[in-house]
Amino acid sequence: MDLFNHTTEDLPTSSPLADRMRPRGVDEFTGQRHLLSKGRFLERVIRTGDVPSLILWGPPGSGKTTIARIIAESSGADFIEFSAVLSGVKDVRDVVRRARENLRRGRRTILFVDEIHRFNKAQQDAFLPHVEDGTITLIGATTENPSFEVISPLLSRCKVLVLEPLSKDDITTIVKRALSDRERGLGNIKAEVDEGVVDFISDRSNGDARCALNTLETAFMIAEPDENGTRHITVEVVVEAMQKRALLYDRAGDEHYNVISAFIKSMRGSDPDGALYWLARMIEAGEDPLFIARRMVIFASEDIGNADPQALRVAVAVKDAVHFVGMPEGWIPLAQGVVYLSTAPKSNASYIAYLRALDDVKKKGALPVPLHIRNAPTRLMKHLRYGKGYKYPHDYPDAVVKQDYLPEELRGRTYYHPSKRGFEKEIAERMERIKRLKK
Repeated sequence: MDLFNHTTEDLPTSSPLADRMRPRGVDEFTGQRHLLSKGRFLERVIRTGDVPSLILWGPPGSGKTTIARIIAESSGADFIEFSAVLSGVKDVRDVVRRARENLRRGRRTILFVDEIHRFNKAQQDAFLPHVEDGTITLIGATTENPSFEVISPLLSRCKVLVLEPLSKDDITTIVKRALSDRERGLGNIKAEVDEGVVDFISDRSNGDARCALNTLETAFMIAEPDENGTRHITVEVVVEAMQKRALLYDRAGDEHYNVISAFIKSMRGSDPDGALYWLARMIEAGEDPLFIARRMVIFASEDIGNADPQALRVAVAVKDAVHFVGMPEGWIPLAQGVVYLSTAPKSNASYIAYLRALDDVKKKGALPVPLHIRNAPTRLMKHLRYGKGYKYPHDYPDAVVKQDYLPEELRGRTYYHPSKRGFEKEIAERMERIKRLKK
């Protein structure tokens, strides 16, 4: 197995158009201006060659692999590509051995792991000390939230950069470049491209440059040359090239983040029909069903909370069911869960309560714990009056006793204000009763 990189120049002319058109330098790169514009983080990294370990998190076709290669080229480092799926710990040792040899020769090693979310824990643990001591500079690329997929010690040693889906204008620029480029693109092929074709591809590529170039290349392949050897590329030919994906990605500029936002807002607005539509859009577009399930778990706590405590259990059960059943049948528990969450009573009271408490933590800092509710496991602590005066609620009627639990500076603060909806109405009544008993 070849773990190591082959540059664009080594690719045969029969390689896919998307690979042939891969930018060879930052001047050819289109998009990600928030990272690559002059003075921005990645622009400085590429200009100075001072490369930290990075996680590039973004949707497909947004330029993660290309950016990693440009960084390696600019730094003069040895660039190694590692397969998170096909490689094991033995391969990790081979990479580390090569990196150490590079260090002895005064050369850095950049290890690029595409789809780092598929990196198993053993691989991550094996690389961790070598990333920590600088033997290896790690650049990982992922379409998944690294907070869920990368172990905390490794994640803390990497800077996470979020890549955005490419804009329609970005895709248009990339497609036009491929049409005119005689060296690596389609510029040497006799063809007439109808007006509207480039816009059509740009609209329906979902911000994915690879998808756009693959569509363009397929359109050229299936367009029959006329008697003069000229291929006529029409919108109809492009639709044929896209096949089912043309319909699935017909979003008029919508992208991954917009669709998940519409999904969440439909559930928040108690509209199961809207939520089911966006669910279907995501599933049919190939979205990771566990990503959808994770968002549902968050929603159950953030937007429903204690108005229906059962909602969180339902969402977690949906996540477990999808993980157990897999696709394609995983849409069935997802749909059931979406309907439940959409129609459940809504309250963000516990979510807001935490933010209020967090605000005091940030403003006031680490206020001392009142002595009477401190732990007192040792004689010294008891001598210092830790725990003195604590009233054990179970010794009192209804297990309720008047007692302060907040730091002195925050006495009387109320963070949680339950709504009058669903089960929270009962919680509000309980809280009123507890308040009366304390008086």
